[in-house]
Amino acid sequence: MSVDRRSALKLIATGGAAAAATTAIPAVASAKKEAPPGAMGMLYDTTLCIGCKTCVVACKTANHLPPSVGFVPDSQLYDAPLDLDAHTKNVIKLYKDGQRESFMKVQCMHCIDPGCASACMLHSLHKNETTGIVEYDPQYCVGCRYCQMACNFGIPKYEFDKLSAKIVKCEYCRHRQQDAPAQTAAGLTHYPAGQGPACCEVCPRGAVIYGTRDELIAVAKQRVADHPGRYVEDKVYGVEDAGGTQVVYLAHVPFAALGLPDVGPQSTPHLANTIQQGLYRGFIAPAVLFGALAVVMFRNRKRGNDGDGRGEAGR
Repeated sequence: MSVDRRSALKLIATGGAAAAATTAIPAVASAKKEAPPGAMGMLYDTTLCIGCKTCVVACKTANHLPPSVGFVPDSQLYDAPLDLDAHTKNVIKLYKDGQRESFMKVQCMHCIDPGCASACMLHSLHKNETTGIVEYDPQYCVGCRYCQMACNFGIPKYEFDKLSAKIVKCEYCRHRQQDAPAQTAAGLTHYPAGQGPACCEVCPRGAVIYGTRDELIAVAKQRVADHPGRYVEDKVYGVEDAGGTQVVYLAHVPFAALGLPDVGPQSTPHLANTIQQGLYRGFIAPAVLFGALAVVMFRNRKRGNDGDGRGEAGR
């Protein structure tokens, strides 16, 4: 059935009125998610990293990942990933601008309110209720890759070279922990040797350390207080950014230059839920729009039946 110009304009006007009415209704803010009390995380300090990539090697060894070959000309042996990929969960990058340079460790941020888990239709990606780690269960993954689009940091990668492909991302070496009892060492919560995140256990400079999120934030803030002016903006990235992350950063160059975007304090899922709750509050806008569409369809059907006596079926 067709919709004539006049009916279309009426529908648009009705939709506009519904939208205007909706904007008059204040958005209902959804409750901001908080990290679990025992949320585990990492602290990376760019001023301590020497770019040795020991963490990259340890990560691949612990997760049984093959080398990322093809990036170095005429070499099929040297593992030198330039970015996260289907074989790389953790990578060290180099930022250089004239005389100013910095290394940057990239892995999953384990957001408090992760966009990837929010976008996952079957909850293949989900938060561990105790550790807060964003875990991946391939059993339910359908390969839609919505998680890739929803992540603020571009972390999840897809195995394009496999028929039965999976998503690849850092999971904090959870397979090594095996319900190992946590213990306190040097003021930080640790797992027994060999059962913590591999990248943190091998760093020769302590550029990346692990513990609970609260412990790490306290350590980071103490470093800022002890060394005023060393860290950019005297800021700990991840405390509030993107709704808060369990991997936090200290840097001596702008965070944006290292690939950490200025996304504000709200997580993407929280912002989306707030807008949707305001838009659909009371079901006003959808009800009006569907009602207007039904009226137009009814009028068109009536005109078709009255116009030549044959109705829709006779045309």
